[in-house]
Amino acid sequence: MTEITVRSELNALVWKIEVAVGATVLEGDTMIVLESMKMEIPVTSPRDAGVKAILVAEGDQVAEGQPLAVLAP
Repeated sequence: MTEITVRSELNALVWKIEVAVGATVLEGDTMIVLESMKMEIPVTSPRDAGVKAILVAEGDQVAEGQPLAVLAP
């Protein structure tokens, strides 16, 4: 398997980061919570993997399609 980049699906604020670099996540685990229009939107892991990098910080404004995290087998 190759690395996968997890991207934002909308323009939003990074409200909370739920995982750390080096953590193992399962498919469907919440990694990051975005906030848009007073709604919390969970960003979940698309597969079982390790968290290689978190590319944003809490409080950051992100654009649709912007990379949020990198996962590796």
